Amino acid sequence: MRILGIDPGLRITGFGVIDWRDNAPHYVASGCVRSGEGELPQRLGVILDGLGEAIRAFQPTQVVVEKVFVNMNPQSTLLLGQARGAAICAAVSQGLPVAEYTALQVKQAVVGNGHAAKEQVQAMVVRLLSLPATPSADAADALACALCHVHGTQGSAAWLWAGRTLRHGRVV
Repeated sequence: MRILGIDPGLRITGFGVIDWRDNAPHYVASGCVRSGEGELPQRLGVILDGLGEAIRAFQPTQVVVEKVFVNMNPQSTLLLGQARGAAICAAVSQGLPVAEYTALQVKQAVVGNGHAAKEQVQAMVVRLLSLPATPSADAADALACALCHVHGTQGSAAWLWAGRTLRHGRVV
């Protein structure tokens, strides 16, 4: 199984690809799609195209996208939601299944603390994937999304997923 994790952002969208084989995660690739400055539609197009290229290049079988959190600024939340929508469209347009996890779920699965700092997530991603260097925060978050998914679908909770999907943060 090859999983593409996505940490959506309007300026920087992180992506990370891992393989699950021999009951262990294996690093494939990671990086960022930078949308730059300019009008919103063009920036969303850059995200859509950049993730589409990553999907074509790495051929994942599943995609995981971090859910949007509601913050103090509704405008920022709305913009982040649109970037997230572009990311989901990139996957769905290629016929890939998409799972979604909150940042709290991702941090809990990878670090063991749902309120872990970005540096802790980066350190655990390095450790779990035996990386020679620390990826950027956005790429590490995307790899953490993929790791969260594989832990949930292949680890001790695998029985939950038998014939089920994730809807509204719940297994159904």
